Amino acid sequence: MPRCLACGAENASAWATVWDAEYCTTTDRFTMCRCNACDTLFIDPVPLDRLAEIYPGNYYSFTPARQSPVDHIKNWLDRRTFRSVLGALPGTSLSVLDVGGGAGYQLNAVRAADSRVTFTQVVDFDDNAERLARASGHEYFHGRIEDFETERRFDLILLLNLIEHVHNPLEVLRHLEGMLAPNGRVLVKTPNWDSLDARIFRHRNWGGYHAPRHWAIFTRESLSSLATRAGLRVARFSYTQGAPFWTTSTLFWLAERGLVEISAERPAYYHPLYPPLAAAFAAFDFLRAPVSRLSQMFVELARADQG
Repeated sequence: MPRCLACGAENASAWATVWDAEYCTTTDRFTMCRCNACDTLFIDPVPLDRLAEIYPGNYYSFTPARQSPVDHIKNWLDRRTFRSVLGALPGTSLSVLDVGGGAGYQLNAVRAADSRVTFTQVVDFDDNAERLARASGHEYFHGRIEDFETERRFDLILLLNLIEHVHNPLEVLRHLEGMLAPNGRVLVKTPNWDSLDARIFRHRNWGGYHAPRHWAIFTRESLSSLATRAGLRVARFSYTQGAPFWTTSTLFWLAERGLVEISAERPAYYHPLYPPLAAAFAAFDFLRAPVSRLSQMFVELARADQG
């Protein structure tokens, strides 16, 4: 019986069969399991020893950011979120850590959002990112967050689209809790599988599976439970648009019918239909946001001992 990556329970049922229709790095099939104990989806088997294979050189986070209208909207929303979170933090000098921050583009936006940010740190294992991050004035640790040790305590820790990629999400959150300043925040952005698009495309390789790179996918409730076990609490929560998942799901559906072509040389993210589809789905999600559970979540976590 596969073991849940979030809670360790051996009490799961098969949820969906998934494969890499996005980057075509492997033809292997994987099972996405639903934990009956904590309601987290997790992949089986976990391709822990295949990172170099499943994260190709043209992976979207390894390449320069695109500047499509949807990307501009996303960046604007992220900057607005940064200003909101930073504005609530006390102090005249703030330290910010970005886990999986690559070349430090998000930290550049954080510094622009609040002049009190005086120290910025990236933790990543991208060989090409360190030079760029340091050139922008960020400190850089080359390796896993689990192996990063420091005496510094951070006022804000960014965990954006990362917790779903790790083998032991509870260990990661516990490690971050130990590096958090007393009034600090961990800002998490992660997929939500309890959403309309996830239900529609459940058996059609939903884009949010991002197989085989997303290993644990949460709901609002299961992520809150995980945070509690890590010594954290949810300080603020919101859903946000899931246009990337709608878009890749639709492209997979079209590719299965021979209407579009996705390959290792031109993954779904780089298909010419991606920007217009993403724009349409982003608009759709914005319209239904007040009454719907969208397929991405922003969660602010604080230390449990801080009121």
